[in-house]
Amino acid sequence: MTEVAYRLTMPVRRTTSVVFASPHSGRDYPRAFLAASVLDERLIRTSEDAHVDDLLSVVPDLGAPLLAATVPRAFLDLNRAAEELDPSVVEGARSFAHNPRVQSGLGVIPRVVAGGRMIYSGKISLAEARSRIRTYWHPYHDSLARLLDESRALFGQAILMDMHSMPHEAMDQIAHRDGRRPDIVLGDRYGAAASGAVVDAVEQAFRSEGLRVARNTPFAGAYVAQTYGRPGIGQHVVQIEIDRALYLDEAAIRPGPGFDAFRRTFGRVLGAIAAIGRPEGLPLAAE
Repeated sequence: MTEVAYRLTMPVRRTTSVVFASPHSGRDYPRAFLAASVLDERLIRTSEDAHVDDLLSVVPDLGAPLLAATVPRAFLDLNRAAEELDPSVVEGARSFAHNPRVQSGLGVIPRVVAGGRMIYSGKISLAEARSRIRTYWHPYHDSLARLLDESRALFGQAILMDMHSMPHEAMDQIAHRDGRRPDIVLGDRYGAAASGAVVDAVEQAFRSEGLRVARNTPFAGAYVAQTYGRPGIGQHVVQIEIDRALYLDEAAIRPGPGFDAFRRTFGRVLGAIAAIGRPEGLPLAAE
């Protein structure tokens, strides 16, 4: 594994204040990490937002930057604070007694993957945890912060689409009044991370393609939305969760039979979202 946390693809010319990022689609697994895990090479990928970066490949052609993690979520979670260390998996880490993410095994160095499966048989050293954070976490967030600052300088606003995917069964208990389950969940931390106008426009982009949308339940947004969503200064974050069944063979963790068709549909959605941040789009500078 090279010491590269992300892949940044810039457009020839930035025409929109929107930035797209995928912090959980990384799949560059270190051999030493795989050897230390009690999971096989398929199970360890089950918390990965597999191929979301591929769905986003059109983004630079829309005039927007694409920031895609290469570091895997099971190794280091870029949607957590650097301080969210789990003492159950990191030797010498201090306790986060009131942090439900850490308590559930989903700190910055995860203890578990999907389904609560343990990653390690023991603990890693605090020095190893800090090395991962220094090598991968800080470069990713430095790049993300820089991209948002650039958007605000160029356009007077910044709109981050924090892109994720969710297991199909995550929506088993969630259904609209008509009994149909949502395809997409938008998280804006109940209005704290983005203006209503932004979220309304993003929702309409999905609905115009026939996709069913829910907001904030069961995913309202995590560290990225909480940290970078500052609508008062014209900086908006919307976390987007996509039902993996729309494009992925979840069991095999590879593109499913509907991948190409969904990528075309999704490309039109991305085009509509990119348009939100163009000068002729929504007037979203600091509210």
